Amino acid sequence: MSIFTPTNQIRLTNVAVVRMKKGGKRFEIACYKNKVMSWRAGAEKDLDEVLQTHTVFMNVSKGQVAKKEDLAKSFGTDDLTEICKQILAKGELQVSDKERQTQLEQMFRDIATIVAEKCVNPETKRPYTVNLIERAMKDIHYSVKANKSTKQQALDVIRQLKESMQIQRAHMRLRFTLPAKEGKRLKDKLKPLLKVVESEDFDDQLEMVCLIDPGCFREIDELICCETKGKGSVEVLSLKDVEEGDEKLE
Repeated sequence: MSIFTPTNQIRLTNVAVVRMKKGGKRFEIACYKNKVMSWRAGAEKDLDEVLQTHTVFMNVSKGQVAKKEDLAKSFGTDDLTEICKQILAKGELQVSDKERQTQLEQMFRDIATIVAEKCVNPETKRPYTVNLIERAMKDIHYSVKANKSTKQQALDVIRQLKESMQIQRAHMRLRFTLPAKEGKRLKDKLKPLLKVVESEDFDDQLEMVCLIDPGCFREIDELICCETKGKGSVEVLSLKDVEEGDEKLE
């Protein structure tokens, strides 16, 4: 009985394999679980946090490393980091059916959350709930794409939902009126929730006009109501359209 224990074999645990076929050959990289989607969504910027090793394999589970000449021929470079980035961006994440289903359900929820945070009903000038957006996505039979970021897909969803419901990507223009006593303290708490402060007037009370993402409206309304014990007020003045050409979701 012989036991094969290659000295150059890297022992990899908690591994997620990303596979890509190029030039008639199969190439794989070994990544940390849960990090591949973070990288693709732009949340994770450090490649070393994603890759277990900068080695490119023919077969990760068997520890078979890809030949340098095959890599150069297929990718036009022998820079392993660059090749890993290409596979990470365009390759197929190998997961079990159960893992894939869980991942797609989470992405579906994340997309609905982004849409709810960025959009309003133009008639009521109020945001939609995440549950309502999820139902609307199911009604149009939206299919989540595992290799596309949730922010990109949220833009697709908004475009598709416009055909079947009143929905508009917009910032809400609000006017807050806060008692002078709570004004300074509350202003600091509100700042992270505001996109743009258009005007600010501080006499016997603090009055601010600002733009916010619709998803922050409820939190701002509750914060002002609780902190001022009902003495402060929030008024929706108007909606400011986000230009169709603005393809970024911050």
